Amino acid sequence: MIRFRKVFKSFRADSLALKDASFHIAKGEFAFLTGHSGAGKSTVLRLVYVDQLPTSGEVRVSGFNTTRMRHRDVPKLRRRLGIVFQDFRLLEDRTAEENVAFALEVTGVRRSIIAPKVMRVLTQVGLAAKAGAYPRELSGGEQQRVAIARALVNDPLVLLADEPTGNLDERATRGVFQLLRDINANGTAVLMATHDLSLVRSVSHRTIELQDGAIVYDSAIDDGEAGAVVR
Repeated sequence: MIRFRKVFKSFRADSLALKDASFHIAKGEFAFLTGHSGAGKSTVLRLVYVDQLPTSGEVRVSGFNTTRMRHRDVPKLRRRLGIVFQDFRLLEDRTAEENVAFALEVTGVRRSIIAPKVMRVLTQVGLAAKAGAYPRELSGGEQQRVAIARALVNDPLVLLADEPTGNLDERATRGVFQLLRDINANGTAVLMATHDLSLVRSVSHRTIELQDGAIVYDSAIDDGEAGAVVR
């Protein structure tokens, strides 16, 4: 699903955000990206959804080589991805239902099928009863669930989560994390960037640790698990 091969990324001439990063995320896998702030976690995710291109090396996502793809193909790739951010990024003047529907409207989905798809994912995240609520009327955990529903509504093959529990209290964190695990159990690959080591240690999912832009640990090879790093 996702393959990095000897990827370097530089935003300035005198520093590297990623250094020789190589790994492979398989179909249906759940993997953590860990590391301190500035370690390169968000850079990895931005390269996956083609917000940035690598300075050198190769990034492949769901059959696309992002370094060679045409600009008009970027939306096609992004429709195969769901993306969840730490700060929710909901439209404050739209209800939960309308926020999720917007993700379909911008891709030209027929109106007749938008409503049932929206209700399906709101039910999946446990918020069907609050479809008509505005973001200000929802808790932080509920807002993140709306954001996850929005990410799921296009039936992505991969869900990218960038510090999705960073703004949540402990109870909401547990709920959102369990939801991500449930989504993964249904077959969607999940790549989750987090600095919350208590979450990482609570399960046996694969962990890729970054330090100053370099991969310093990958449980897939260092602990002998499936899904080896590609060098």
